[in-house]
Amino acid sequence: MAPFIPLIDPSSPPLIASLAVLGPLLIPSGLLRAVLSTLPAGKSYYVLVEEGEDIISILDAGASRVIVSAAQAEEVRSSVSGDRLIVRSDGGGDAKGYAGLFYSGATPPEKISGDLEILYQSTSTSPSDILEMTKSRPDLTPVVPSTLLTSSSTTTSHLSISDLLLARLVSDRPDGLFPTVVTSATNHRSLGLVYSSAESIAETIKTGRGVYQSRKHGLWRKGETSGATQEIVSIRADCDTDALLYEVIQHGSGFCHLPQPTCFGELSGLAKLESTLTSRMAQAPEGSYTKRLFTDEKLLRAKVLEEAQELCDAESKEEVAFEMADLVYFALARCVSKGVSMADVERALDAKSLKVSRRQGDAKSAFEAKTVTPSSKPTEPVPSSFPTATPSSEPPIKMRSVTLSNLSTAETKALLLRPVLNSLSMIDKVKPIVARVRTEGDAGLKAMTKQFDKADLTSNILLPPFATPSADVLSPNVREAIDAAYENVRKFHAAQVDGKVLEVETMPGIVCSRFARPIARVGIYVPGGTAVLPSTAIMLGVPAQVAGCKEIVLATPPRPDGSISPEVLYVAKLAGVTCILKAGGAQAVAAMAYGTDEVPKVDKIFGPGNQWVTAAKMLVQNDTDALVGIDMPAGPSEVLVIADKSANPVFVASDLLSQAEHGTDSQVVLVAIDLSDSLLREIELQIDEQARALPRVAIAKEAIKKSIIVKVGTLQEGMAFSNEYAPEHLILHLEDSKGAVGQVENAGSVFVGAFSPESCGDYASGTNHTLPTNGFARQFSGVNTLSFQKHITSQELTKEGLKRLGPVVITLAEREGLEAHANAVRVRLAAMDRE
Repeated sequence: MAPFIPLIDPSSPPLIASLAVLGPLLIPSGLLRAVLSTLPAGKSYYVLVEEGEDIISILDAGASRVIVSAAQAEEVRSSVSGDRLIVRSDGGGDAKGYAGLFYSGATPPEKISGDLEILYQSTSTSPSDILEMTKSRPDLTPVVPSTLLTSSSTTTSHLSISDLLLARLVSDRPDGLFPTVVTSATNHRSLGLVYSSAESIAETIKTGRGVYQSRKHGLWRKGETSGATQEIVSIRADCDTDALLYEVIQHGSGFCHLPQPTCFGELSGLAKLESTLTSRMAQAPEGSYTKRLFTDEKLLRAKVLEEAQELCDAESKEEVAFEMADLVYFALARCVSKGVSMADVERALDAKSLKVSRRQGDAKSAFEAKTVTPSSKPTEPVPSSFPTATPSSEPPIKMRSVTLSNLSTAETKALLLRPVLNSLSMIDKVKPIVARVRTEGDAGLKAMTKQFDKADLTSNILLPPFATPSADVLSPNVREAIDAAYENVRKFHAAQVDGKVLEVETMPGIVCSRFARPIARVGIYVPGGTAVLPSTAIMLGVPAQVAGCKEIVLATPPRPDGSISPEVLYVAKLAGVTCILKAGGAQAVAAMAYGTDEVPKVDKIFGPGNQWVTAAKMLVQNDTDALVGIDMPAGPSEVLVIADKSANPVFVASDLLSQAEHGTDSQVVLVAIDLSDSLLREIELQIDEQARALPRVAIAKEAIKKSIIVKVGTLQEGMAFSNEYAPEHLILHLEDSKGAVGQVENAGSVFVGAFSPESCGDYASGTNHTLPTNGFARQFSGVNTLSFQKHITSQELTKEGLKRLGPVVITLAEREGLEAHANAVRVRLAAMDRE
């Protein structure tokens, strides 16, 4: 049983990661979408369900249990197992075969016999009252509003999370410590036995890192000196509440001080196989059979199918075990080749186990001769260039809908929330990488390029002149497309160059001016490796070029053979890049920020990247030794579409999906202005049809699940919501789209009308696609030419001007107690008086 259950509210995101370590969260259904976007994968949660909510959909989405009224429980009892339902009690305590009861009020319920989970939310907000009840009633699970909780010490108004955990723990040791078994979250192997104290537990919860109590040396922050740190995944007490289990993600060399991953020796079974395959993928010689298993998809597919067939044909116990071992080997090789761990597989299994709705239990038609009933056709024909969707018996891919006017202030606020990146945790992870580049320079950079990008380089840089890729490497049509995009982006950004000197005579004899100068040395980061992203190279290289930057360092991960994608290389030549850094991730950011013998140091770093790149940019911009700026905070891609009755459902769905396919954390919102039910159904049908025809349907499906349709009555209401949301991309499908632009206050980039898809801005219309996300469009602009320039002011005073202004300056300087400032004026005025 969890020591307590936190009741989440809109202000909870900073605490969610810490709270989720200790057990399930309790989430009101109105906040579910917002909270799930911040909740780490695989964490358990309960949902407090309102009347009229779809209970089965909530359980299918991953809720461990739901808290419902007795009437709601009866409605779904025939299709939902009782162990997934907790019933709100009216005081009778009749569980009726359900998992538990939920009470609230001033007085705790009497003790109830049986194996029920009894949740109790007290009306008292006193930390001391809640702590006392937690200690005295171990049969209850306290429900504590997250507004009362803190990761710091308990005060008169806030209750420490660690104090609530400790309220249920009892040490049987003279020194008061708790034996703590540390296990790996990735393979569930025990890493070792340590001890915890109240102080170490509090530190662990606050930092999210493994912190223990050494019986000889005091507080022991794991990995503080070795770098072999631990991320805390969960903390659990045993059945006697006198020992703890820490589940961790181990980084670095391992848990043990000896050259082995655990204090109990080497790994075995699936854990050993996963480790072996990961090592083989990185180290196997090119062209070898082992390497081909990870790079030749046809070969690996054939082996998986072959072993699956042999398993199906096996009869004896020994044969089945032998063939299953072969199948597991090749199936796990497939996982490793795609960056999937056994922990990822286990999370997927856990998610499947929580589903109430089940697909029909027959095999797919490719494996069993069975007719599949085609799904209904779109209400409007899909363009012929769009691939036909595969018929599916799965539930439709659809967005959640809310009516804005029906929401409370808190619920409306929750709609505006984005996933919260645990930036402090990520910065801790990139610190060793950045430090290695600083201390080891090019040698460390090469070693990490070999480790992370699988490229063994003699040099990390490539200098111009860059060769133009041949036609067999870069086809003429791709080159022509790059040329057209480059020229459009160049024209638009060249028009932004600030070449004029601003002069203002503020008073007679005093002229103030402002003039622009390019930032001398800039770094542009272009994600790469297996990806090909010439558009990002264009969007960053062109404004640097037209702004007049003297040095442009383009960093991009190399391919395993050490080469750069020909598309990016071609753009680098067009944009006048002065150095290509063949490295990716945090190490590339560090090399540009601090410089090495080979890599030039830059003054400002631009470009998107994963959370490692983002964390590294945040780290170096705050280091005074680096003296480097960055473009803007980064987050998952976003689109907000505003549509009225004139909107084309096919176009609206395609725009929503164009962002949903970016990643499962993409943010997709449709603001529907007084749309009829039939038009909304057409849009939803198109989303389902078009999504199923996409190669990245699995990604789009997950993003759409977390997406939302916000129904509003008027354009003004829709624009007000959009301005609060401040989307990265805003698309206007309106009768008067052009007229609505005047109401836009916050957005990264606006796409006006039915024939202005966001894709054009991403690639070639001329505007820049490096835009603010996470609501930062309220205070940040997208990347533009001025991002690569700085403005310098100057002032020139004549004698007469100083005579007029001097007394003002002296008065203000004396008022601030800065006599030297005042004296710099006095001596000049005195000199003029002597003339």
